[in-house]
Amino acid sequence: MLRIAGVTIPENKKIVVSLAYIYGIGQNLARKIVSILKIDTSKKTSELTEEEANKLRDYIEKNYKIEGALKREIQSNIKRLKEIGSYRGSRHSRGLPVRGQRTKTNSRTRRGNVRKTVGSGRKKSSEKT
Repeated sequence: MLRIAGVTIPENKKIVVSLAYIYGIGQNLARKIVSILKIDTSKKTSELTEEEANKLRDYIEKNYKIEGALKREIQSNIKRLKEIGSYRGSRHSRGLPVRGQRTKTNSRTRRGNVRKTVGSGRKKSSEKT
């Protein structure tokens, strides 16, 4: 059982896929890390030697900001945007899309499936009142 930065890595998957379980490491970065450390990409996590596992853990923790530290940095960036009163900060505080997407339609995930159209809650005209 390999643990990196407080995350238990799955044993039965290839090392490139299982490294992507760590917040802040995606598929491309996982491939890059494995190639730098000269670990075979077809190896499963359970097949890693103790030396390779230690090398992997040390390299990731020294060179990349992952998990808690990365989440704290992102939250502090959002807090800074709110404090300086920027447009992006105001969008964050209102819970609306931040990066210029349209909001008349297609912002259900950010707003939480709020339906603000006129006819969405209306009874059909054929029904009796």
